[in-house]
Amino acid sequence: MSSAPIASAPITAWSRSGGRCAGRTCAATSPSHADLGLGSQERFGLDGLEVTWNVFQAWKQFQQDGDRAALQQRVAMIKKQMGPLLEWGSTGKRQRHVRALAKNLLKLWPALWTFADVADVEPTNNAAERGLRAAVIYRKLSLGSRSQGGERTIERLLSVDQTCRLQRRSLYAYLADVLTAKARGDPVPALT
Repeated sequence: MSSAPIASAPITAWSRSGGRCAGRTCAATSPSHADLGLGSQERFGLDGLEVTWNVFQAWKQFQQDGDRAALQQRVAMIKKQMGPLLEWGSTGKRQRHVRALAKNLLKLWPALWTFADVADVEPTNNAAERGLRAAVIYRKLSLGSRSQGGERTIERLLSVDQTCRLQRRSLYAYLADVLTAKARGDPVPALT
């Protein structure tokens, strides 16, 4: 694509968590954006926000109606919008961050759209981040472990805790089953 992307209409800036509106309006003509002095790179960012907003609107609609075929149609339109934007950003004289971002997203292109075709895959990693939250908080509060064996034990216990939580299963009941099985010489119950 030879010309810069066009950011003509104001777009709503949304928070990173699931595309929810953060209540601000961003536009290429906004005085706060005009002060950046980045010109076409600025438009690239604003157009990227618009594409991302469209992705989350498509996902939100899918969550409401469950129509995967309609989601795939919306995603096909978004791909047509995003492809040229990334091609433009990855070529020519661009700010190195813009060029690197565009090239990386082009490398990941097929993976970006997995959520449209595969059940139980979301367009964000929010669930994974929520899953790690307890482990991160524990590590900060406990100041870590003093041995590799201790680290492995904590990793495994936190993993079991999160798995039980996701399965709506009692951690204490599972650990009691594990200890009972170990004492009897039986196989450890699986977390499936």
